[in-house]
Amino acid sequence: MLPNTGKLAGCTVFITGASRGIGKAIALKAAKDGANIVIAAKTAQAHPKLPGTIYTAAEEIKAAGGKALPCIVDVRDEEQISSAVEKAVEKFGAYTIAKYGMSMCVLGMAEEFKGEIAVNALWPKTAIHTAAMDMLGGSGVESQCRKVDIMADAAYCIFKKPKSFTGNFIIDENILKEEGIKNFDVYAVTPGHPLLPDFFLDEQPAMVTKKADSYGAVPELKEEKTQPPPKARSGAVEETFRIVKDSLSDDIVKATQAVYQFELSGEDGGTWFLDLKSKGGNVGYGEPSDQADVVMSMSTDDFVKMFSGKLKPTMAFMSGKLKIKGNMALAIKLEKLMNQMNSKL
Repeated sequence: MLPNTGKLAGCTVFITGASRGIGKAIALKAAKDGANIVIAAKTAQAHPKLPGTIYTAAEEIKAAGGKALPCIVDVRDEEQISSAVEKAVEKFGAYTIAKYGMSMCVLGMAEEFKGEIAVNALWPKTAIHTAAMDMLGGSGVESQCRKVDIMADAAYCIFKKPKSFTGNFIIDENILKEEGIKNFDVYAVTPGHPLLPDFFLDEQPAMVTKKADSYGAVPELKEEKTQPPPKARSGAVEETFRIVKDSLSDDIVKATQAVYQFELSGEDGGTWFLDLKSKGGNVGYGEPSDQADVVMSMSTDDFVKMFSGKLKPTMAFMSGKLKIKGNMALAIKLEKLMNQMNSKL
């Protein structure tokens, strides 16, 4: 475990989702330094299945040595967010650190607030045991998870960084290794048991399956078979790419400078590409001639919805409908291109 240094004493930390799980773990870690914690979460009354409210979290934070301000906040409600910020400023003077969950915003915000506010995203390498994981994974899933403590320690490492440390997508285990942590069994719910990889990170399926087999586990990924992509057929996907191709220009290519590969499942699926590096740009069925900078995996239905503006790429990514490998900054550039094409699709 990473020891506290007292560096956050007097700092104000605004944490969404701090009534339970990872958010609360980060709050308690900062509270041990004597930090002021703004608990921004929806749960004001006890939930029949999920433990904790903003008020019970406030008591735990005070007991850990910090100060707490519980605020009822639904992050979809701008007025509630503004009200919570105003209350934080009124009670603590200002807030110096914030934890949010919208990682797709990181690069844009990091650039916008460069020199003033550091903006970073933190992801777990493995599944983390929370109440939500119990509901999704069922009985026994906790043995394949790490405790929330690893995310709290990783967040604490980020909090200690200067403002120049910004625009980073950080994996919990990696940053803790940089801090000298070597024993990660202390973070495991069941030390020595194979761990599930996080849903949004790539993992070597063969290695996970091999480890799980030794414990008698049968993960779902073992059942997945790599199938050759079906032949391209006329349909919504092909029509979408035709419209995209007609919309390309040297200006778009010059502004983007990236090759995108799409791995689509379902009717008209298979491997498709969008080349925004070559002169004039190009689209087509199959793999691109140059290595892709970004690989996006999703269903054909969601692909068409995304390019026609009916599904926001950010929401597709956060909900697991869209998997992204490669350069995230270039993935965001493609989102801007989609917005330009919505009226034509």
